[in-house]
Amino acid sequence: MSETLPVLYRDAALIAVHKPSGLLVHRSMLDRHETRFALQIVRDQIGQRVYPTHRLDRGTSGVLLFALDPATAATVGAAFETQRIDKTYLAVVRGHPPEAGCIDHALTRQYDDYEFRADAPDTPPQEAVTHYRRLAAVELPVAVDRYPTSRYALLELKPETGRRHQIRRHLKHIAHPIIGDATYGKGRHNRFFAERFDCRRLLLACSEMRLQHPLTGASLTLSAPLADDFAGVLATLGWTSAAERDTMARATPAL
Repeated sequence: MSETLPVLYRDAALIAVHKPSGLLVHRSMLDRHETRFALQIVRDQIGQRVYPTHRLDRGTSGVLLFALDPATAATVGAAFETQRIDKTYLAVVRGHPPEAGCIDHALTRQYDDYEFRADAPDTPPQEAVTHYRRLAAVELPVAVDRYPTSRYALLELKPETGRRHQIRRHLKHIAHPIIGDATYGKGRHNRFFAERFDCRRLLLACSEMRLQHPLTGASLTLSAPLADDFAGVLATLGWTSAAERDTMARATPAL
């Protein structure tokens, strides 16, 4: 039986699916040997071509939106580029960040679709802004690093811009890297979560996306539940209710 992905939303113009951690959105020269891609799986699943409108990192799970024709893909892609789509992420990070904050830190273009570009002089830093709120925190009596205890937190993140690896790089910039991030994180803490919680993934998920429908203009909210492995970590740390409260707060219109 062919592989399928959970469908979160579908109409004549769009399809949104729940992408698991570890799956590429589409073919990339950076991962030449991969044979599984979300674009290909969804195409085969619904029996028609689909067109990517945005990216999710390979390790990130959650809402992934495709268009069903090139014109819609261009319209939605332009909405992403001009910051007219509201995205919400959840992440587990090392340490205890402030209760809320804004990371305003320009980022150089390190990657494009085909090659690594390490802060090349012809790619000046681009504006990058990420807002965050701390939803829960814990201090475990385990000496993972040089301290006798280890602190972790659950964050809600809302990126204003869409730079490559923006959330991951921004959290590294403020010294609170995401657990499971092999590129920007800390190996000791990643190994601790793998051994203690049997979790070997990047603990970052796109939990919600809000946009105007490209054809009707109606408000559209796309939501994805946390994957079982991510949800299992939150349950073990006692954070399930904090994540649920955050979801309910976003679903309730402000008075």
